[in-house]
Amino acid sequence: MTLREKIVKGIMGDDPSIVREYFQLNEEEKRTLLFECKDKVERLTSLIKIQKKEVFERRLNLLLSVIDDVSTPSYVIDELLVEENMKIMQYVKDRTGCKILHALKAFSGYYTFPIMRKYLDGVCASGLYEAKLGYYHFGKEVHTFGAAYPERDLKSIVRFSDVVIFNSFSQLNKFWKDVKKKGKQVGIRINPGYSEVETKMYDPCAPYSRLGVTYETFKGEYEKYRDLIDGIHFHAMCEQNSDVLERILLRFTEMFGPYIKNVRWVSFGGGHHITRDDYDIELLVRLINDFKSKYDVQVYLEPGEASVLNCGYYVSSVLDIVRNEIDIAIIDGSFEAHLPDVIIMPYRPHIVNSYPPYEKPYTYRIGGVSCLAGDSVGDYSFDEPLRENVKLVFTDMAHYTIVKNNSFNGINLPSIVIFKKDGTFDVVKRFSFRDFKRRV
Repeated sequence: MTLREKIVKGIMGDDPSIVREYFQLNEEEKRTLLFECKDKVERLTSLIKIQKKEVFERRLNLLLSVIDDVSTPSYVIDELLVEENMKIMQYVKDRTGCKILHALKAFSGYYTFPIMRKYLDGVCASGLYEAKLGYYHFGKEVHTFGAAYPERDLKSIVRFSDVVIFNSFSQLNKFWKDVKKKGKQVGIRINPGYSEVETKMYDPCAPYSRLGVTYETFKGEYEKYRDLIDGIHFHAMCEQNSDVLERILLRFTEMFGPYIKNVRWVSFGGGHHITRDDYDIELLVRLINDFKSKYDVQVYLEPGEASVLNCGYYVSSVLDIVRNEIDIAIIDGSFEAHLPDVIIMPYRPHIVNSYPPYEKPYTYRIGGVSCLAGDSVGDYSFDEPLRENVKLVFTDMAHYTIVKNNSFNGINLPSIVIFKKDGTFDVVKRFSFRDFKRRV
């Protein structure tokens, strides 16, 4: 029995153990397998999700068994879980032929790039430094978008980018020659005029948004630049499922459909929570394949969070317990400095082995060590009382943490630790007074 035949048999028998073998197939073998199982391919999708969930649960248990080896505060990134997320991305590529770029704005940890570049097609950057990081450390496609480019940076951005995406026709008009003469591609970001993002600060299509060319402006200016534009980019999502993409695509194609046939590629932007357990991969696959079939263009996706979703932890220790009508646990870190997105978004991160307030016997408000009165993340209950030096493990703390942290109050930045596949830790970065001094 060939490996492919074994996998087909496993799919028919709902055997999650064949998932590992699927990802060992080469591209041609995968195409053949997917064709042979086209009527049962949803079973394969389900098995991939089951297997991934089992791996994530197993790795968390392993991490907790050795957590005493982690100094605090630290960000801990599990490289095996990053690879599991990459396999989901690869599966979408296998089914659609789309290209997937990792959004560096969410996570720029180049220490995971050797794993990520085996599966992804490159990165998308938001400016010069991210483009440079992608160029030197990822080594594949670099697509750069900026709300506006400083003239002093443009030549370097072009050097380190394969695609430069403009936010306006005025910037395109100003800089397109610099891009084209270097043999790079020009993109234009449009505003599809539709989104379902509840937090307005994160909504790229909110009223008066500065991001993307509106339809009225686009149709009035497009003819002047049609021969210069290689691709169209839109971004209208935030942590959402593919049903939202379906509705966005409906609006996008209604307005911009006549222009799509003139470009080489269309980017659906980011915000796709592809690696979330409940994400509808089958719908995403159908949407991409239908779009490619209708318009004959290359489709790009630019997930950021999804690349490292549930792959990282923030580990801190309790320094003290104080009381002011309620019990308050003060940790050796800061939400304002180390996890600012939980305050800005805002949201309540999960702490391993915690529960909603008052569900268990011991409830605490968890506060940071800074002088900011609002440096708190909320109330949690526990089976056992918290004590000094007890470690708290906050989950899903890879994306929008390291890229947003700061040294407010002179609080030292957390160490960056890789949880290796073999269950050991590799401290890739420790910070010091010198780093604080350089920042200020």
